[in-house]
Order: sequence, then C-alpha cells, then structure tokens
Amino acid sequence: MMTEAQLNLAYLAAAALFILGLKGLTHPRSAVRGNTIGALGMLIAVAVTLVDQGVMRIELIALGLGVGAAIGAVLALRIRMTAMPQLVGLFNGFGGAASVLVAGAVFFTAMQVAARAAGAGGGVIAVTPQESIATAASGLIGAVTFFGSLVAFGKLQGLVSEKPLRYPGEQAVKVVVLGASLAAAVMIVQTPADTGLYWVLAAAAGVLGVLLVMPIGGADMPIVIALLNSYSGLAAAATGFVLSNTVLIVAGSLVGASGIILTQIMCKAMNRSLANVLFGGVGAVVESAEQDDLYAGKVKQTSGEEVAMLLKTARRVVFVPGYGMAVARAQTAVRMLTEALEHDGVDVQFGIHPVAGRMPGHMNVLLAEERISYDKLREMDQINPAFPQTDVVIVLGANDVVNPRARENSGNPIAGMPILNVDQARTVVVIKRSLSPGFAGISNPLFAADNTLMFFGDGKQAMEGLVAAYREA
Repeated sequence: MMTEAQLNLAYLAAAALFILGLKGLTHPRSAVRGNTIGALGMLIAVAVTLVDQGVMRIELIALGLGVGAAIGAVLALRIRMTAMPQLVGLFNGFGGAASVLVAGAVFFTAMQVAARAAGAGGGVIAVTPQESIATAASGLIGAVTFFGSLVAFGKLQGLVSEKPLRYPGEQAVKVVVLGASLAAAVMIVQTPADTGLYWVLAAAAGVLGVLLVMPIGGADMPIVIALLNSYSGLAAAATGFVLSNTVLIVAGSLVGASGIILTQIMCKAMNRSLANVLFGGVGAVVESAEQDDLYAGKVKQTSGEEVAMLLKTARRVVFVPGYGMAVARAQTAVRMLTEALEHDGVDVQFGIHPVAGRMPGHMNVLLAEERISYDKLREMDQINPAFPQTDVVIVLGANDVVNPRARENSGNPIAGMPILNVDQARTVVVIKRSLSPGFAGISNPLFAADNTLMFFGDGKQAMEGLVAAYREA
C-alpha cells in the first residue's frame, strides 16, 4: 500500500505526462514523442494503482502487460493505414465498453456488500449520490460509445452501408429511446438497490448509440470518430468518480475535452453545426440524372503521356490527396513523382483539406510515412491563395473537398463547406476510377470544367504510369 501523499504525487506526475503527450500530438514532428510520453504516463498510472490496491503479484502484472503489448504490436504492424480510421473507432468503443463494465462491477459489488450487511443485522451500506450518478453516467455514455463505435466501424469497414439510413419518424424514435435511457438513469440514482436497472440502462443506451450513428453518412465519419472519442473520455471520467480515482478522472477529462475541441474544429472546417452532422444525412441521394446532364460531352479524358508533357512545362504543381489515394495505396508513387519533379526544379506542394480521408490527419500520416517533408504540406487556408498561380493540380482520389458546388448557399449536402479551390489553377488533372460521386452523393462540376482533364484508372497504377511517362518525356 502507498500513502495518500505518494499516490497523489504519482498521479500528478502521470497527469503531467498526459498533458505533455497531448501537446506533442499537436504537430507531426513531435507526434511520436508525444505518444511515447503519454504511454509512459499511463504506465505509471496503472502501476501505481495496482500497487495501491495491493496487487503485488509481479507475474500477473507482467502477464497483463505482455499480452496487451503483444496485441498492440500485432495491430500496429498488420493494420493498413487505410484501415486505421476504423481501428481508432473500435478503440473508442472498447473504452466505452470498459467504462460500462467497470462501473457496473463496482456498483454490483457495493449492492452485494449492502445486502450482506442487511442480512447480518448491520446497517445497510448505501452508495453515495456521487457514486450512483457517476454509475448511471458511465453506463449511459459508455454504452452509447460502444455500440455507436461498432456501427462506425462497420460503415468504415464496409460491413454496413456508408449511406445514411433514414426512415419516417426517425427523430421521434431517437427521442423515445433517449427518454427511456434518461428515465433508467434517474431510477438508478433514486433506487440504486435495483441493480437490474443498470442493464436496462445499458441496453437502452446501446440502442441509442446505434440509432445515432446509422443515419450519418460516410462523409461525416471524421467528425463522428472525433465525437465518439470524446464520449469515451467522458465515460472514463465518470468511471473515475465511481472508483474515486483521480488519475482516471483527469485522463478521461483530457480525452473528452480534446475530442470535443477536435469535433468543433472539424465542424468548422466543413462549415456545419454538430446538429447538422448528426441529423443532416449527408450522402442520402445520388443525383444520377443530373450527373448525366452535367457531364454529357464535356468531360475530357487524358493519358499519362499527356499529363507528363504538362508537368514538363510546369513550374508549380500541387497534389490534392483524398481517401482514394489511401485505398489505392498510391502514396509511394506520389513521392516518386514528387522527387522527379523537384529534381527538375519544379515547386511541389500538397493541399490538405481538414476532412480529407476518413479521420483527422489521415492524409498527413500517409504522406509522412513516405518521408515527404512536412514543409510541403499546406492546410486549406494556406494553399488556396496559391492556386491561381499554380500550373498543374493533381487531384488524387478526392471529390467532395474540391467540389465547387460547396460554394452554393443551399440546395445540396455540402453547401457552404470550405473547399480547396483547385478549379482556379491553370490545369486540373483528376485521377479517379470513374465519374461516380463522393460520400456526399452529388455531382461534381469540376469534372466537366474547361481546365480539367480526367485521368481514369486505379490511383496506384495511374500514378506509377505517370511516373514512368514523366521520366521518358
């Protein structure tokens, strides 16, 4: 056992490491160091908690650490970067499930102790209002997080349709299920002796989590992942109050707050409110007839050789990567073409939209893996003024983030969303398999613009062909 002063000092050190770790994660250059610092803080928190609780069997502690490290290592080595968003979503769900189970276990144990005391003729040991409220909050938020994350994982993995699931009376159903969840939570606080209510709460909250995420389209998955991450932190903080564990409260609060801040940033980047994301249903309609009218006779197809000749005369080139680059695993060929262009004195930059890909920073990580300099990665506000002076823009697998229809005031799912103004460049080359719409389910006038050339094909094969054509040009 540790003294209270020793325990608090160790928890303070762990909390400081958590904060430093989050600080490090704010920039790609320090992200690895920040991740290591945060992991060290968690190791200290876990080890100190085990010692304080009298768990002194070193072999069991080593076994737990070994199994966890092995699972983490396998996931880190085997999961492809294209699958990283759904893995993050699944981790969020595991955090919510852990909160539900831990809070429930503590709650049931307290009730059993109270029942035994009552049976022995002693005073009934009731849980405090703080513990009952925290237990209800853990069950509610944790179950919503777990089941909502499972749906998000299914959408990202292709197990569930990425299109929003809309149905008549959708909002009324959500209100009813939310009311049932809150009613169960209130009853737990008022009559904590009825442990069966906890399972009712968890079940109702689980249904609510499914109902909240199913109507959200694939275009909004980056925001959903950030929001679910915040939920998992809030559930952990609530569990910290159940356990009266200071470091868990701090860690959960940090995750919850950072997740909310990231969600706000993502919403701002899309010029949408959180309510619009949760209830807007982006991706519900594919306007096939309207697309035929827009593209008929206007789409100009190109080849690798023609694009290579354009690049040979260019002085500034900007790549705009999207999820299609990740799916095709074309980032290596992008790096090769970048090196070839720079060898010829071409200024090469990358325009990164905040919601490109399936999670925040997705494109940055993919390009960083290829050791493309961070200095070449330009955020939307930085790169947009440069497009009028850009000779060639290569859009690789992006769609909605370069769609000029976002400039419309209303009438489509992405209206008002800030985009990369690639249509202002002298020439735009769009590498894409077909003219199919993006996650928003709407046509893209960029494909039919006078200064746009469509290079149809698999992203990786197209880029590799372009590299070969450029070297031979």
